[in-house]
Amino acid sequence: MAIQYSTASNILSLDARESAAGTSAVLKIFTGAQPANCAAADPAGLLCTMTLPSDWMNGASGSPPSKTKLGTWSGTASGSGTAASFRIYESTATTCHIQGNCGVGTGDLQLDNTSINSGQTVTVNTFTLNAGNT
Repeated sequence: MAIQYSTASNILSLDARESAAGTSAVLKIFTGAQPANCAAADPAGLLCTMTLPSDWMNGASGSPPSKTKLGTWSGTASGSGTAASFRIYESTATTCHIQGNCGVGTGDLQLDNTSINSGQTVTVNTFTLNAGNT
């Protein structure tokens, strides 16, 4: 049998993920595949870097709990290509705290468009962190 956590424990865990990255976290979107873990080097093909709002996630809630993006997440593309992965760092953009894949309608981080051209506005439509009782 797998270890299980209470809803309250999962809520604290999800909220701690936002706290670890802190206020004014930085989101980077890449053409390269998601690395093996957050400690690995950045993927290839930086497409866009954006500073997230000071409070960038709603408080975790529900059963099982989830946590959704808060405010507008958008920035100007610095490169061109197809978005494949993302990373969220603390405000100095040196330590990765969260990473995953990108998509439109699917993916961990859902964009308005994964086909990105330099100079265009890139907007994150949906981002949700989930916790389960497993």
